[in-house]
Amino acid sequence: MRSSARSWGIMVLFMAATTAFAQVSLPLDKVETQLVAKYGEAQRGRIHKGLHQVSEFWRAEDGNAEDFEGFTADNFAGDQQTLDALFDRLQFAFESLDGHLLEVGRDWRRQSDLDLGTVYPFDDIMNGFDVTAHISDDLFENKLAFVVLLNFPLTTLDERLKEGHNWSRRQWAETRLAMRFADRVPASVNAALATANASTSQFVDSYNIWMYHVVDGSGQRLFPANMRLLEHWNLRDQIKADYADPSKGLPRQRLVLKVMERIVDQTIPSEVVDNPGVDWDPVSNKVGPAKEKDADNQPRGLTGPAPRYAAVLEAFHANQLLDKYSPTAPTLIKRSFDEGREIPEDHVRAMLEKIVSSPMVPRVAALIKSRLNRPLEPFDLWYSGFQARAAYDEAKLDEMTRKRYPTPEAYHADMPRFFEHFGFTPEKAKFLADHIIVDPARGSGHAMFALRRGDLPHLRTRIAKDGMDYKGFNIAVHEMGHNVEQIFSLYNVDYHSMAGVPNTAITEALAFVFQRRDLELLGLAKPAANAEAMYTLNEFWNTYEISGVALVDMEMWHWLYDHPDANAEQLRDAVVQISKDVWSKYYEPALGGHDCTLLGIYAHMVNNSLYLPNYAIGHVIAFQIEQQMRKAGKIGSEFERMASYGDVAPDLWMENATGSPISADALLKATEDALTGVEKGA
Repeated sequence: MRSSARSWGIMVLFMAATTAFAQVSLPLDKVETQLVAKYGEAQRGRIHKGLHQVSEFWRAEDGNAEDFEGFTADNFAGDQQTLDALFDRLQFAFESLDGHLLEVGRDWRRQSDLDLGTVYPFDDIMNGFDVTAHISDDLFENKLAFVVLLNFPLTTLDERLKEGHNWSRRQWAETRLAMRFADRVPASVNAALATANASTSQFVDSYNIWMYHVVDGSGQRLFPANMRLLEHWNLRDQIKADYADPSKGLPRQRLVLKVMERIVDQTIPSEVVDNPGVDWDPVSNKVGPAKEKDADNQPRGLTGPAPRYAAVLEAFHANQLLDKYSPTAPTLIKRSFDEGREIPEDHVRAMLEKIVSSPMVPRVAALIKSRLNRPLEPFDLWYSGFQARAAYDEAKLDEMTRKRYPTPEAYHADMPRFFEHFGFTPEKAKFLADHIIVDPARGSGHAMFALRRGDLPHLRTRIAKDGMDYKGFNIAVHEMGHNVEQIFSLYNVDYHSMAGVPNTAITEALAFVFQRRDLELLGLAKPAANAEAMYTLNEFWNTYEISGVALVDMEMWHWLYDHPDANAEQLRDAVVQISKDVWSKYYEPALGGHDCTLLGIYAHMVNNSLYLPNYAIGHVIAFQIEQQMRKAGKIGSEFERMASYGDVAPDLWMENATGSPISADALLKATEDALTGVEKGA
């Protein structure tokens, strides 16, 4: 198994990365006195802060005390004209550097990311190469990083949250500029992270189940030929689609549930993964040679008792390498919440627990039970009956999308119409379509952003030989929302260091705005009398689902840091137990299923470390954004206004976008109102 070689590589890099760095005694007081004498007392605060920021990262190899004194004397920008010149130079230079390096990395990962044929071992090597791995080292070595730290302030999360409302756009831009040097990570660590990320992504992108060969206890095939579903995305979406099939849907859903449980606890036979050459009954867990042939494919050849969790451990140990170089955020957990989302973990946990323990849960569950006319089962966590698409047979939706979009080019050609439907002017719709490239994804799909004006973001979604199925279309519309945000937050933002949005939860929220209207783009969805109530109930149920998944992800990472020497089997057992515990507390009362492990199925736990809370927060934000868009009466211009505000603190961004900070209260209140209306009308 190639990942074992990668793990050894990470161990070697770990040994290299843990070499102690020699420090040097620096004449801070002397230099401060000299600089204040030169530039005046008004500059003392900047001088003092800048010198101490540089000293935190200065090592013996950077120079002795005399070198430090000469460097700071030469490079402190003590007047506004010089400071402005430095700021402007860096905005221009970093846009070029960031943008071109991203393009190079995207090209090197092309074969691994896109559905372009066989992935050879050398493609894995190319995929694992990180062209940016040495950039931080290089910029510290040539001392440009120290120039930034000497002249622009590093801030704490508390300072950004408490004081950021009073900062100017320029102050925010300076803050984001300095933050890129908030730690000094050796190139060996960045290379180890790149290797682990490439390995786990490849693991997930090819973890497919051939559903024609998933049989029930009597050997019956419940799924059509050539159906190849990626875990977890396509398996989950199959459950959602089967609500529209009253004759076959329920037994299919029960079978997919068992497939998911086998993946979580890793009792799935390794020869089943991505292999149409065997038939598998997931209930009895019996495997035999395929009695019917529908496709040829090279099986994965996974080894080990718990390869899924071996991949998670690979990501964990790679992220551990960063810990000693992140003094203000010495764990991935802290980096994820404090530096990535800029929302403290306890705030996120409290919001998620408020949602999953809401008194709205049993009321919505009772409504679903009455609509299905049967007791609820664990897979009803993905009930889709509140959505307009639940009224459509997915096979017919597949037929429609495959006919319309046989190739990436066909989807791209229809994008101007999509954007006009969302309320953008014809000129703006053409501009957006011209600035997005559509690619066939090897995995489920993603939106690859750009980092310089002149480069284009890429929309990736899975497109089979017979065209784009509905699952691929739905994902494509979601990723298209990301791409539009990426265009506005790059091209419309005044400073490069503020490009983007504050965190991934916000970009997920903006993508949801497009995704919920996918049927409208096919000319199918028609507003019903209770459309807003149904939308609200669907958003609540989706947020309830993903909040539990996020809590499992968070608990898994706490367990990892508490048990850093655990092996894959121990981690597997821990995740199984965590999934059961969260289910028992928040989901079993509504959905049944004692000791259900369903919440541990998301593939993000393997290849997107601690990403899942972003979806839960994103749903909360998306609901607030939708309310604002309904209030404004339009999508296009509001979407552009929001996405163009740039990378500031999340609550500040939300207050500009919607008038309120991030909160689940709006969703919970609207859910109660929607339930009351539906219950009265029943």
